[in-house]
Amino acid sequence: MAGDKKETISSRLSSAVRCFRKPEREKIPAQQKHRGWKTMPYILGNETCERLASTSLFLNILVYLVGTFHLDQVLAVNIINIWYGVTNFTPMFGAFICDVYAGRFKTIAFASFASLLGMVVLTLTAWLPQLHPQKCDQTKQPYVQCQGPNSTQFGFLLMGLGLMAVGTGGIRPCSIPFGVDQFDQTTQKGAKDIDSFFNWYYLSFTVVILITQTLVVYIQDSVSWVIGFGIPTVLMLFSILLFFLGTKVYVFVEPEGSAFSGIAQVFVAAYKKCRRKLPEGEYKHGIFYDPPPKGNGSIKLTLTDQFRFLNKAAMIVENEISPDGTPTNPWRLCSIQQVEEVKCLIRIIPIWATGIITFVPILVQSGTFTVSQAMKMDRYLGPNFQIPPGSITIIPMLTVGIWLPIYDRIIVPALRKITKHEAGITMLQRITIGVIFGILSVVVAGFVERERRNSAKLHPQSQLSVFWLVPQLALLGFAEAFNAIGQLEFFNKQFPDNMKSVGNAFVYCSSGIGSYLSSLLVTIIHKSTRKDGQPGWLSNDINAGRLDLFYFLIAGLTVLDFFCLLYCAHGYQYRYGGDHLVQQEQKSHPDLELAAASTGP
Repeated sequence: MAGDKKETISSRLSSAVRCFRKPEREKIPAQQKHRGWKTMPYILGNETCERLASTSLFLNILVYLVGTFHLDQVLAVNIINIWYGVTNFTPMFGAFICDVYAGRFKTIAFASFASLLGMVVLTLTAWLPQLHPQKCDQTKQPYVQCQGPNSTQFGFLLMGLGLMAVGTGGIRPCSIPFGVDQFDQTTQKGAKDIDSFFNWYYLSFTVVILITQTLVVYIQDSVSWVIGFGIPTVLMLFSILLFFLGTKVYVFVEPEGSAFSGIAQVFVAAYKKCRRKLPEGEYKHGIFYDPPPKGNGSIKLTLTDQFRFLNKAAMIVENEISPDGTPTNPWRLCSIQQVEEVKCLIRIIPIWATGIITFVPILVQSGTFTVSQAMKMDRYLGPNFQIPPGSITIIPMLTVGIWLPIYDRIIVPALRKITKHEAGITMLQRITIGVIFGILSVVVAGFVERERRNSAKLHPQSQLSVFWLVPQLALLGFAEAFNAIGQLEFFNKQFPDNMKSVGNAFVYCSSGIGSYLSSLLVTIIHKSTRKDGQPGWLSNDINAGRLDLFYFLIAGLTVLDFFCLLYCAHGYQYRYGGDHLVQQEQKSHPDLELAAASTGP
């Protein structure tokens, strides 16, 4: 029995190695192509362990840099901010490499090794005395300046963080699209499974945050940094083995080359034909170039009238099609598929831009000002146990963890019967509901802070219970469950099939820009309100500040952005006539199809 198991594992690993030598389009029997949920333990296992490694590092890295490496706090904060920004923008580069050259499987595989190497390097900086400064206890020697890292030690630290950023840049934009590839998008069951996949993906991410904020952080602080870094490193190694063991059941989608050149071709071709008039009325055969889509599993798009001037790029003019059915000049004639994919991008950009500010209510409360509030409140649970102020941020994650299974298994089926929609509600409806919850969370936070501040002034000895923060944090959890997951689903489904990884990377860019925007707002408000000896809204002593007014300001900005989002969403046209994946039979212009026998390859 053990021998059979060993042989199976060996065969799967050898199959994984062959995937690096063969093209990604494998000859898999049709009935075995889409294994759906059977592939999820391998894909989500890899993503979950990478998340655990990077998240456990990010949540506690300030303590490590200041306490073990003896860095100045300002320098440590700047390193963390730069590293956090890089990890949110490297997915865009990883997505480009994936979609154009390597494909999702290879990108995830190489990025996983980069993450593993990064964790190994960071574990070594904590383990080997030569790779970190000497221990120094300033509590016993308060006037002694601790020696910081030398150039070699600092270099190893930055190398570990850099490798982690490379790994994040490859895994995060590709894991969700690779998971979606495993479901049959052209069937009703596959569409429902994809909707559930996004919910369970975010649920696994939430569980990781809970583990890192409790168990892993406790081990790093109270037991050992070597063990605290070593556990995620071992889990990362396990995730790589698990990922390769799934090669027998994966569906591999071959990269189609640069989509950006195709986008440029559409604009150039439309410009060259700008003086030609589009036919009025019903479109007839032979007017537009409409070959079958090239992508493996790509769903065929039909011509729409939105941004109608771009349709000229697909108009067939004399001598523009060669005898083999291909365009004689791709910069003068593009396919309907190319034109509609460009339209997808034009429609998505405004939604993406308005979605950036929707992250601000989440970011300004997560682990920052909410913790400051908790530090000034009664945190005792019983006579002896006091809740750590940072642990209060677990409440949004608990909300997400409890709500998502209920939403996926109970709410969505009930809504499906009412709305007749695959996902119960549309993706943009889900995003807007999340924005409303985000606004409510900061409004409630403002009123709670006002009550806490007034109580502290009137009765300095009595403090409000920390559980007053539960309503605003629970609302924050609902905001994440609707808005964040809705954006993940929206960008993955609405981006062109050959740019799905780029679409997934857009979510991380939104979060990264939102983080910088929230920091900018904090800086501006802090400087502009601190005048004439006044402490300002965001004073270190929140009893003297006006954090409640800052919360109300964020709510007002988000309300304005909410109306912008409604405006953009009102005119939005989904890719397939609906916002869920459907079968390829579509009814936009029934006479639009160009016979493949006459013009197609």
